[in-house]
Amino acid sequence: MTYLPIFSTLVTFAFTFFVFRRYLAKGGAHLSHWAFGLLLYGLGTLSEIILAFSFNEWVLKLWYLCGAILTAAWLGQGSIHLLIRKGNTAKYLTYGLAVVSLLALGLTFTASLTGAQAGYLVSVPVSEQYKEILTRSGLMIFLTVIFNIYGTLGLVGGALYSSFLFWRKRVLMNRMFGNILIAAGALFPATGGTFVQAGMLDWLYISELLGAILMFIGFMLATSGKD
Repeated sequence: MTYLPIFSTLVTFAFTFFVFRRYLAKGGAHLSHWAFGLLLYGLGTLSEIILAFSFNEWVLKLWYLCGAILTAAWLGQGSIHLLIRKGNTAKYLTYGLAVVSLLALGLTFTASLTGAQAGYLVSVPVSEQYKEILTRSGLMIFLTVIFNIYGTLGLVGGALYSSFLFWRKRVLMNRMFGNILIAAGALFPATGGTFVQAGMLDWLYISELLGAILMFIGFMLATSGKD
């Protein structure tokens, strides 16, 4: 089960490549934000691979920053940019997210360790051990919660809303089904922490892989055919 992050990383980086390639061809802030969010997703799962073989303080902090805080928010920001095209609201939200992301980076990489890393077990998912190892301030925890709520609502809500619009107009049905898959895929990693708390430790790795696959398929389906 600990090898699942390898597949998640490969799928996610391939997904990142396709989204970034489309950004270079088509432009659009939403594509650049999605590509950045997917890069963060891949760095998070890559960190899990490393931590499954040995402990490293900086890799743990990278995992927490990318996987626990930033990924969902930046993916959701991409959807917000796609849906809010009038005015500068989406642009200002991006500026605000960038500033708070830098704050999160500083808080995470300056956080101290408790000393419990001496008992770190490579056979146990890092998600089950990080709370005893990484000292998280109240602000870090607050940002983690807010970023994930914001990102999940943006990505899942945006995908479902887009699906509804295509269904109502009875046009571009590939995009309707593609957005449904994106929404379903986004929900998988969002539920990972809940299942870890319930004692289902392996579900985090499974949800990350299924989430990446479904979102990738959904994106390819939604962008197939005529633009």
